[in-house]
Amino acid sequence: MSDARTAVVTGGCGFIGSALVRVLIERGWCVRVIDDLSTGRSENLPVGLIYTVADIASPSDRDLLEDVCAGADVVFHLAAQASVTASVRDPLGDAYSNVIGTVRVLEAARKAGARVVFASTGGAIYGECDRPAVETDPALPVSPYGIGKLAAEQYVLGWDRLYGQRNVVLRYANVYGPRQRGGGEAGVVAIFARQILAGEQPTVYGDGSQTRDFVYVDDVAHATVDALALAGGVYNVGTGVATAIRPLLWMIQDAARPGDLEARNPGPARKPARPGDLRRSVLSSESLRRELGWEPAVSLAEGVERTIAWMASGGS
Repeated sequence: MSDARTAVVTGGCGFIGSALVRVLIERGWCVRVIDDLSTGRSENLPVGLIYTVADIASPSDRDLLEDVCAGADVVFHLAAQASVTASVRDPLGDAYSNVIGTVRVLEAARKAGARVVFASTGGAIYGECDRPAVETDPALPVSPYGIGKLAAEQYVLGWDRLYGQRNVVLRYANVYGPRQRGGGEAGVVAIFARQILAGEQPTVYGDGSQTRDFVYVDDVAHATVDALALAGGVYNVGTGVATAIRPLLWMIQDAARPGDLEARNPGPARKPARPGDLRRSVLSSESLRRELGWEPAVSLAEGVERTIAWMASGGS
């Protein structure tokens, strides 16, 4: 396969990155992966795929990053510090990973003559919004994570203006699905599923009425590859559907332990809302639908069932 069909995926051992790798391979791309394995896992990758272990933000790994990108047509930049809570606790570390790391990826891509498709975030950038956010809405981040992602976006778009790379920024909603781990700072779908399958009492932060836009990981991966048809710019990737946290918990409960009403009692443990958490976060993907015909194919109910089935099988 020629280098004209070569893609680099930073963070390719991670939850979303590994889903993107599988879609790229299915579509005939030669794929290179770079990941520091801080949260990603090599077993997420297809058997036999060679990957490079390196920290994209580290000066000492600059040559490795540039070697991986050399000759590539596109760099999908997904490597990131992805926790709002961690960004509040360590804003400097968040900025190092998400801002400095992005600049280093942009420089490696520029030297390689490659485009960049950057995985950003919707809710953390738009802040509170009482309707599905569109790309022209004000950027009002309320966490260091959102601030850092917005800064990284500006670098991606600025490099496009400087060097004509036709870079694309994709603002993801709350991505969930198989291979998302249910511990630590993982997404709420994975956390609830793990807790319920283990017979633990789930924890809800705040009153549980806060809403999110949950989009299935394979839908996101396909949208990310489809974005290569775009000339550049910023696009949301979500469903436009608001789902409150407590009803989501009951949906996961019913899927994981159907008919077990006793498992709902005494109900979830309640803790105060965390700094940086939003009340409402939903994205409109009308721009992506209009320009690419992209629409999410997997409903939340079906996606939850797939996620639980993956976890129940031992995560294989």
